[in-house]
Amino acid sequence: MSGSSAQTDRLRAALAGADAVVIGAGAGLSTSAGFVYTGERFEKYFSDFAAKYNFHDMYSGGFYPYATLEEHWAYWSRYIYINRYLNAPKPVYEKLLSLVKDKDYFVLTTNVDHCFQKAGFDKHRLFHTQGDYGLFQCSEPCCAETFDNGEIIQNMVTAQGYTIAPDGTLTAPEAPKMAVPTELVPHCPHCGRPLTTNLRCDGRFVQDEGWYAAAERYENFLRTRAGQRILFLELGVGYNTPGIIKYPFWRMTDGNPRAVYACLNAGDACAPDAIKDRSVCIDGDLADILAQI
Repeated sequence: MSGSSAQTDRLRAALAGADAVVIGAGAGLSTSAGFVYTGERFEKYFSDFAAKYNFHDMYSGGFYPYATLEEHWAYWSRYIYINRYLNAPKPVYEKLLSLVKDKDYFVLTTNVDHCFQKAGFDKHRLFHTQGDYGLFQCSEPCCAETFDNGEIIQNMVTAQGYTIAPDGTLTAPEAPKMAVPTELVPHCPHCGRPLTTNLRCDGRFVQDEGWYAAAERYENFLRTRAGQRILFLELGVGYNTPGIIKYPFWRMTDGNPRAVYACLNAGDACAPDAIKDRSVCIDGDLADILAQI
């Protein structure tokens, strides 16, 4: 369905009448907030890497097999800093918080950019299933432990010649260095192997104590609200990992006759026939839709 006023009105009513709201957020939400990985934003921070290796988006650069860890971390420190420690260009997450802050809510997200917490969402109501750009883990891994990387990421960025302003924004030198000093390359404090990002990309992803605690809080939230008027609010979720948010939301809506499922997505907003009469599907930019609500 398109983003008609009738659908927006239905969503507004479902939100107002909900006893609880379960938010499922995918990459489309951060894209709407301005966290894009191509174009002007890519060129601003990675034009030197693009010229040297001929890739044209941040994802491609993230998978490039750099010859040294010093160059690998030059790229990844910039990547992590702008996508984890800078605020999103548009206040989409803040707008979402204004809509649910007085509701009984919980957030399940596959995003790893920390935007929910930066916008002011209660960290005890968040479950980041796929990791966090702000955490390192052992590349082996030798332990189920993660490590905060804020300080070392800033040190890597400034070692390339960047200046960090009081508001966190970066100013680039005329010719940024494309390698970090060897002493800044992070290693596991237990086994000495190189550290890597705590992102679920293969079977070595570390689910630490914090991950399991958040998973338990999410399960408890669902269990203790069973049968209530729940709004399952899906935002910008595609079909890359539908088994985490989309399919469970469909299943839980089907199993609770008082629940409503809402799918907000640009280009692909739909619901299965089994819950069609209790679904609100709006095709459009999430920033515009949330502003209308």
